[in-house]
Amino acid sequence: MNKYFNFPIEKFQLKETPFYYYDENLLRDTLKSLIEEIKEKPFIIHYAIKANHNLKILKIIKEFGIGVDTVSGGEIKCALEVGFPSDKIVFAGVGKTEKEINYAIDNNIYCFNVESIPELDSINEIAKNKNKIVNIAFRINPNIDAHTHKYITTGINENKFGIYINEIYDIIDNVLNNKEKYSNIKFIGIHFHIGSQILDMKIFLPLVNLINEIQEKLKEKNIEITYIDVGGGLGIDYENPEKNPIPNFKEYFNLYSKINLKPNQKLHFELGRAIICQCGSMISRVTYIKKGLNKTFVIMDAGMNDLIRPALYQAIHQIRNISNLKEEKEKYDVVGPICESSDVFIKDYYMNKAKKGDFFAFLSAGAYGESMAFMYNARELIKGYLSSEF
Repeated sequence: MNKYFNFPIEKFQLKETPFYYYDENLLRDTLKSLIEEIKEKPFIIHYAIKANHNLKILKIIKEFGIGVDTVSGGEIKCALEVGFPSDKIVFAGVGKTEKEINYAIDNNIYCFNVESIPELDSINEIAKNKNKIVNIAFRINPNIDAHTHKYITTGINENKFGIYINEIYDIIDNVLNNKEKYSNIKFIGIHFHIGSQILDMKIFLPLVNLINEIQEKLKEKNIEITYIDVGGGLGIDYENPEKNPIPNFKEYFNLYSKINLKPNQKLHFELGRAIICQCGSMISRVTYIKKGLNKTFVIMDAGMNDLIRPALYQAIHQIRNISNLKEEKEKYDVVGPICESSDVFIKDYYMNKAKKGDFFAFLSAGAYGESMAFMYNARELIKGYLSSEF
């Protein structure tokens, strides 16, 4: 029997479906594996809250001493609420508002990852009004294709994120040579993020090489930095989650060990999906079995508003009929109740025979599941529970 992916169906009867179920043992084992691989390396991990901001999840992650990567004022608030130290919070995002910048400065976060000159000017002005000096790093768009879904590729010229690589040296020079203008800015480093759900480690290699080149050019200019943030992007196995419940952190960090760090430098990572994805499953029940002309539809009580990845990204989640693990498989279209034709989880999917009331587990749903849920059709917002709550 698999060490993970065991579901207490009898206890599920006591909760209203749909809901998210988080296996704490798998989450903790994933974090232990992560921490073990960076031991004795000059690496610092920030959990990317956008993957899942459930406060109960955040409290567990905080226990392991890592920081957080945020992309909104609301995420900073979540991090502070559960007790993450402000000096372990970094703030990225292409559209930081003045309200968010004010909140971040007031709470003394560690670093702003800046994505444009107008943003830099806004941060500097707000910091000046507060008589504070704030750390900033420039997010660089390296024009490296992550070869993943177009919605989660973030490091090519067509993307909205970051400052183009051919402009970065002039911008750094401008900030350092205009200390009177940027009197409330402390430039400490550089930041990247090329995309998400990357499984081919070779895709990260051009970024490693680019960072080494940038390091040499900055050395030639006598510019010292202490902070290098490579983002995240490490993917997970959506096809075989039971076989590969924990990502290959060893290979990932070994590749980034090829960056030539100076003695005073730290390499920062922003991992979200790799930490949280496999421990989370969406639990839903069968409302109806509907026979179509050429199809058999399994209509669930969960919809695209509860798990939007299939509709938004054409993502495929493995689905298990956990009420029936023995009967022969049949072919279904698994769909939701939302009044949209896009409310389809998967088509022509073979799974154990289903009947009304069966519990289904949608696996690998811990990342971008609950955090992206919404209330379309005035449906109640889906809840999330830890395994210890059953």
